Amino acid sequence: MKYVGAHISASGGVENAPVNANAIGAKAFAFFTKNQRQWFAAPYTQQNIDLFKSRCEEYGFSPDYILPHDSYLINLGHPEEEGLKKSRSAFFDEMQRCEQLGLNRFNFHPGSHLNQIPVDACLDRIAESVNMALDRTKGVTAVIENTAGQGTNLGHTFEQIAHIIAKVEDKSRVGVCLDTAHTLASGYEIRTKDAFDETFAKFAQIVGFHYLKGMHINDSKKELASRVDRHDSIGKGLMNMDLFGFIMNDPRFDDMPLILETPDDSIWAQEIQLLYSLAK
Repeated sequence: MKYVGAHISASGGVENAPVNANAIGAKAFAFFTKNQRQWFAAPYTQQNIDLFKSRCEEYGFSPDYILPHDSYLINLGHPEEEGLKKSRSAFFDEMQRCEQLGLNRFNFHPGSHLNQIPVDACLDRIAESVNMALDRTKGVTAVIENTAGQGTNLGHTFEQIAHIIAKVEDKSRVGVCLDTAHTLASGYEIRTKDAFDETFAKFAQIVGFHYLKGMHINDSKKELASRVDRHDSIGKGLMNMDLFGFIMNDPRFDDMPLILETPDDSIWAQEIQLLYSLAK
């Protein structure tokens, strides 16, 4: 079964996230555990936590279909000690917030070398950051999101993702989220059936489908291998509807959160229905 939703607002309190997800007919959702453009935030109150859990139960949202997202400020591969320390502290805090909410996965952008350290050293540093976070939490899987490879961002090849996973000590608590727009922009063609099959055969071989814990379902404003991260609404970008049909009819993407991060939140309800209409 497919669980489609969107990255919705948690404005006014984390307990509002399941309410907002239910309002658009979502069966899954993502949200920021705190303001994504600030390093630190006030801790959750017990009321925040209790209301979040009770509303998830009320609206039928299992933790298996909720994929919180980390702050854009965090760089777990930061080449400088101060930046790394700040990023790790914020990441640990967000992982702990997921634990408090009873969630079992946390999506993050791997990190950037900023042209100051070698790629492999940065990937090792990201894995070390993940190991430290897993040591400080229980029950939450760190889910690596593939990137478009913009600037010095890492995680844009399956090999880089596999490198991080190889260095994570507890393999049972590391996973992957594939973003369709990032996948195309980073150089993997997915818009024809043959190309889709070839790309996911590579993913299976290099990373492994057992690590896939969710997807971000986005159209793209930028072409194949552009290395530029620009999402578009479903059917309005450079993808074709065939791609989304491939996903919706492929059992490998069952039973995980399929999350829209498309730019026009006013049509998320229609986009969710559109995706479900592609399932045969």
